[in-house]
Amino acid sequence: MSVTNLEYLFKPTSVAVIGATNDPRNAGNIVMRNIMAGGFLGPVMPVSSQAEAIAGVLTHPSVRHLPKTPDLAVVCSPLEEVPEVIHSLKERGTRAAVIMGAGFASMSYEESQDIKSTILSIAQPPDIRILGPKSLGFMVPSLNLNASLAHARVEPGKVAFISQSDSLFATVLDWAIDKGVGFSHMVALGSRIDVTFADILDYLGSDPLTRSIMLYVESIKDAREFMSAARAASRNKPVLVIRPGQALDTVLGDLKLRETGDGRHSDEIYDVAFRRAGMLRVEDIDGLFDAAQTLSTPRQVFGRRLAILTNGTSAGILAADRLLVGGGEMAPLSEETIKGIDGVLGEGNWSRANPVDIPFNADGKAYSEVLKLLIKDKNSNGILAMHVPWAAQPDVEVAEAIRDSLKRVRRMVLTAWLGSGKAGQAREIFRNADIPTYETPTQAVQAFLYMAEYLHNQEMLIETPDSLPTDFFPDTSRARDIVRKALDTGRKALTEPEAKDILAAYGIPVVETRIAVSAKEAVIAADALGYPVALKLRSPQVPQPYDVGGVLLDLETPERVWEGAASILARCTRERPDAYIEGFTVQRMGRRPGAHELSVSARLDPVFGPVLQFGHGGMAREMIQDQAQTLPPLSMSLAREVVSRTRISTLLKGTPSHVPADIDDICLTLIQISQLIVDVPQITAIDINPLYADSEGVLALDAKIDIAPFEGEGESRLAIRPYPRELEECVTLKSGRQVTLRPIRPEDEETHRAFLANLSDEDLRLRFFGVVQREFDHKDIARFTQIDYDREMAFIATALTERGEPETLGVMRTNTKPDNSEAEFAIVVRSDLKGEGLGSMLFYKGIRYTKERGTKVLIGQTMLENKAMQGLSRKFGFEIAPDPHDPDLVDMILDMDTVDL
Repeated sequence: MSVTNLEYLFKPTSVAVIGATNDPRNAGNIVMRNIMAGGFLGPVMPVSSQAEAIAGVLTHPSVRHLPKTPDLAVVCSPLEEVPEVIHSLKERGTRAAVIMGAGFASMSYEESQDIKSTILSIAQPPDIRILGPKSLGFMVPSLNLNASLAHARVEPGKVAFISQSDSLFATVLDWAIDKGVGFSHMVALGSRIDVTFADILDYLGSDPLTRSIMLYVESIKDAREFMSAARAASRNKPVLVIRPGQALDTVLGDLKLRETGDGRHSDEIYDVAFRRAGMLRVEDIDGLFDAAQTLSTPRQVFGRRLAILTNGTSAGILAADRLLVGGGEMAPLSEETIKGIDGVLGEGNWSRANPVDIPFNADGKAYSEVLKLLIKDKNSNGILAMHVPWAAQPDVEVAEAIRDSLKRVRRMVLTAWLGSGKAGQAREIFRNADIPTYETPTQAVQAFLYMAEYLHNQEMLIETPDSLPTDFFPDTSRARDIVRKALDTGRKALTEPEAKDILAAYGIPVVETRIAVSAKEAVIAADALGYPVALKLRSPQVPQPYDVGGVLLDLETPERVWEGAASILARCTRERPDAYIEGFTVQRMGRRPGAHELSVSARLDPVFGPVLQFGHGGMAREMIQDQAQTLPPLSMSLAREVVSRTRISTLLKGTPSHVPADIDDICLTLIQISQLIVDVPQITAIDINPLYADSEGVLALDAKIDIAPFEGEGESRLAIRPYPRELEECVTLKSGRQVTLRPIRPEDEETHRAFLANLSDEDLRLRFFGVVQREFDHKDIARFTQIDYDREMAFIATALTERGEPETLGVMRTNTKPDNSEAEFAIVVRSDLKGEGLGSMLFYKGIRYTKERGTKVLIGQTMLENKAMQGLSRKFGFEIAPDPHDPDLVDMILDMDTVDL
């Protein structure tokens, strides 16, 4: 939905508790006691017709009798009374409500759905934002607000926790209290009829009190909203997620799934989605908090190589073992580091390798000096300093020495002080200094690996995609025509020749194939194709002809084809007498000696839409189970990533007896399939198996495509909006130069860097409201070029230079609020192109786009001295007004209802 009115939910100045009571077992009493005990400073107004006072506060008989309109209402009334309560709250002007919603258990699925619909129709979000029903409530410790049914409260902190599970909400609460962890927010979502993960991610993504966000996710409802919000939030701060995984269906059961309306989905799809959004998935609650602690520090790691410093040999070995098992690497020590440690400890007094095993009685000075040498060693991506307690050992002194040596250090250093007693004091020293600290080597190493994985996901989020190895221009009209004709005949699947025609239309090499309904036609087809050929049975009851001996290869003469058809029919009749035989498929033999057998497929997931799968192919595909999944749209970088997650990717790189396969061609095939399922949304499933791959490229031997009627645009099915090619257009400047106006792409990074470099100092100052450095790093340019087309738009003007190379001439940006109520714009044209009319063209395109997507208001800011920008805005109907907060700025506002295009 949006963040609209969520401030009334999470930053209320007044709270009403509807259905309050003096029954200590009732939700209305528990919430009142929690709010009052928490010390919330605003007025708390219980509504009850049964008691004069609750928790020491006078009650009011109804919502309309409240002395003031509450920002937030906590509704604890019986579920059947909730619609009337929401109606009364809306009349009063309340903007947010938490519905505890006891009573669902006694309702049928249809009854519960009906009451949810009724509540929504009355509340009309975002007029009233609804958390729940069936919510445990939430806490905002910085406001001393505990509007929940929780049995305890937590201290303020920088971590937010959003849970789909009430039980895990309570579990995390206990864990945090025991560990002394504080929270900025704790939220139990309940049934999510309005406020969802996406809404709260949008809200917390810009919350200054929240440094990291933790999620417990069982299922999501709107994949695109979730992905957009998660990607936006994870660009600002760490987002960590825990999900039960493969056992979730068994644990939830059919009743839970019916209640939430969620289907059963592959856990790997969620894993892919989390990774594509730049989030980090962890395995358990301990990992959730350990990773949050590590990621909240300003220090980062940029790889998986760890140096381990310890005064206990076995503890160091345990840490090293956990590192290697988890996919990390032991950092090699440089010669300079080894010599330096020799000078501190003596050549025979330490391991002279990683783990750096120093004497058990090493004091704080020795620890500190060795640690400084490890920090200087560039071979490692992080250091783990461990301490094993020994009799009369200075645990606290060593901890203080390490703390002092890290005051101005930017490298990632983790600590693990084993034991209790003084070890607990040492860990407290580290916590107070914001140095990650853990009780066991396993926890510390896992936290390091989590951080390495998180930063890898972040790099994937902003990685500059490789350019396509070759442009491909699919014959979309041909593909759509094939599908349309098949649908017109009532079919749900294409024939193999039709499927291969579609693949060929999208540039994927295929083996030529014909269909025959008899042995005679099979011979005619083989003669036309040329020998040798392969002959395969066609029967809807036998999806895999190999199972009944229905495939013959290398048939080299008409007689062999005739005899082969007869033998296939005989075997099928014997093995599957119930099967209806449609005929045969005849195809030319695909001769690719030594080629790898791969498979590429696509299917529709009920939540995430189209999902692509790549991996080992051939007859043994199901037995080998070497597949990786991903979500479209794909770039070359993302295609390489999904290929790398399969075991067969190692073989594709080449072996002593095989040259490397053409990885670019494999990746291009994935991109072509990704584009196909967007362009032809009537396709519901694709399966290419086997797909031969070798140094010469790829060749599809077999292909199946399922189809179904579909109305609408193909991109609407995707969890991530693809590049909107339909927004491209060509214009002509006053000079006669041909220019393309189109949405920006991640591949535009280098040309966009050159564009910014060509702006004058004055244009840069006016665009960025002050003096800026001319050097933009990769993260900056990635933020400009890698945008979420659902929320942002950047139209660039691009043209070819005299040498035929692309260059960027100008850009118009809009950034739209999640609820589409308002968009903010910015525009800049290359300094040497002023007067060509390009600024007006870009401005008009941005306004037209904003109008067509239904945005209500388009706004912008510019410096008071920028008269050219103000004049251009007036030309398009903007109102110009002084900024109320800064006398050096002016606001430009356009009511889109007044725009007539």
